[in-house]
Amino acid sequence: MPDVPQRIHRAEVLSVTDLVPGLRRFVFGGEGLADFETTGVGDEYLRIFLPDEPTGEPRMPFAVGRGWDWPEGVEPSPLRTYTVRAWDAERHELTVDVVLHDGGLAAEWGRTAAVGAVVAVNSPNGMYDAPADLEWQVLVTDLTGLPAATRILQQTDPRVRSRLIVEAPSAAQRFGDEIPSAVDVQWVTGGNGVAPSRIEQLVRGLEQPAGVGYLWVVGESRVLRNVRKHVRHELGRPASSYKIVAYWTENAEEWNARWAALDPAVRKELEDMWDTERDEEEIEDEYFARLTELGL
Repeated sequence: MPDVPQRIHRAEVLSVTDLVPGLRRFVFGGEGLADFETTGVGDEYLRIFLPDEPTGEPRMPFAVGRGWDWPEGVEPSPLRTYTVRAWDAERHELTVDVVLHDGGLAAEWGRTAAVGAVVAVNSPNGMYDAPADLEWQVLVTDLTGLPAATRILQQTDPRVRSRLIVEAPSAAQRFGDEIPSAVDVQWVTGGNGVAPSRIEQLVRGLEQPAGVGYLWVVGESRVLRNVRKHVRHELGRPASSYKIVAYWTENAEEWNARWAALDPAVRKELEDMWDTERDEEEIEDEYFARLTELGL
């Protein structure tokens, strides 16, 4: 997996475009992105550090190892995670597609930010890691993962048989203009916080073709727990043949409040699970089982 040095960049909004209702494209540029480096991975993601007001400046952290820290006495800027839709290395322009939803600082920023607005972004990391001898792949996602899925498909060797299943809130949100024509695309209505998600049902109904394949699934965090159990334990697929990533949590503010209300010793127990040399898939098994026990 490509690795890039951690940097923090100041980025200015150069253009804002509504692709379909609820999906807005921001193109960022400016001198702060001159030394931005992409991993090249189709679903690479980064953090966007937001200003307190859409017209203000974000408080920028400084890079420390693979993370960041804040100057003493500086309150951290709110941040959200987004995937990179595109990076233009010649023009130093970064494209991010934002799903607009009700509530929250990030949603408010996305609805109101205009050309000239300023944010900060960090260096990206990628998740998609298909085998080099890939013969087929299936990508299943709700609207939040459509930008990453589209970029993955654009970067995939056209000889690979690719299928994309997208769960969108309604037919009006079906943005397929940039998906390669050779891809088998299926649109499903629902999920996305407006209706029960069908992603688990869709994954359970997938055929498992012969040959070297890869399954990439993105959606709401609690929905994906059962998806992961099915793929890892019921199908018994090796970790190298799939990637299942939670892009968002329904009722996130309520979830965060319940997390904060946990006994500090319990939170530490959950956080410490990741500070071991154990297999990451085994850690995820234990971590999600524990969250479920706690009603999270």
